[in-house]
Amino acid sequence: MMSTTEALRPATTAEASTTPRRRADRRRPNIPGGIGSLLWFAVVAVPLYWVFVTSLRTQQHFFTDHPLGLPTVPTLDNYRQVIDAGFDRYLVNSVVVSVGSVALTIVVSLLAAYTITRNQSGFVTRTFSLFLLGLAIPLQAAIVPIFYMITKMGLYDTLLALVLPSAAFAVPITVIILVNFLRDIPRELFESMRVDGASEWQVLTRLVLPLSRPAIATVAIYDGLNVWNGFLFPLVLTQSPQQRVLPLALWAFQGELTINVPAVMAAVVLSALPIFLLYVIGRRQLVAGLTAGFGK
Repeated sequence: MMSTTEALRPATTAEASTTPRRRADRRRPNIPGGIGSLLWFAVVAVPLYWVFVTSLRTQQHFFTDHPLGLPTVPTLDNYRQVIDAGFDRYLVNSVVVSVGSVALTIVVSLLAAYTITRNQSGFVTRTFSLFLLGLAIPLQAAIVPIFYMITKMGLYDTLLALVLPSAAFAVPITVIILVNFLRDIPRELFESMRVDGASEWQVLTRLVLPLSRPAIATVAIYDGLNVWNGFLFPLVLTQSPQQRVLPLALWAFQGELTINVPAVMAAVVLSALPIFLLYVIGRRQLVAGLTAGFGK
């Protein structure tokens, strides 16, 4: 009869022979993946580089310099021209609209997500289905009713006219993200707080809110990006230059400075810089929060 050592010897030998092969496969460079990454980097980086270097050119040298070369005579006059045209006012309006919409969205969505995860009644289930239905309604299809309601409420050509519909269209996806995140919180934590006599409000503020900060940061960045880049609502619901936000101001700059391409590119850089920095700082939090809860 074969001994245990002899029976295991072939398997051990085969395993030992495949181990160096696996290590070699791990060390082998992924050439197609590297080439694809470089191509994607070029697709993203080259336009950004062109926009930036163009914003530093003079209008005269824009037609003579190489498109991808460094400016012959670098200048900041284009940025001064954009700022003198009222860029600071448009920046403040965009910040007010973005912060107001994100704050309103988070408050409403967090309360809704907490109720959905803690209450399993039929009414709450149907309400969650309504939030899912909200994802299927395109913004363009609802712009006429929104314009009618905003006009009847006397909010036309105000920043509040941009905050309310922007928050309303951001609520469905925000609720879904927060619901999937809150479902990962162990039920034992809720039960222990209820045993200690905590009310629903105390559970929400002392347990749910601190633990859901990653998800809140995720939806804040995601919704902030969408509101900051929104164009249809400002175009339809505002009229005066005092209520313009940056996307609408860029559209106006393009009409006023059609020939002065470097000035238009300077406006693009200034409008994209704040939200770009926010994305760079919170990109990992954004990806981590979006994937939370979907792996189960």
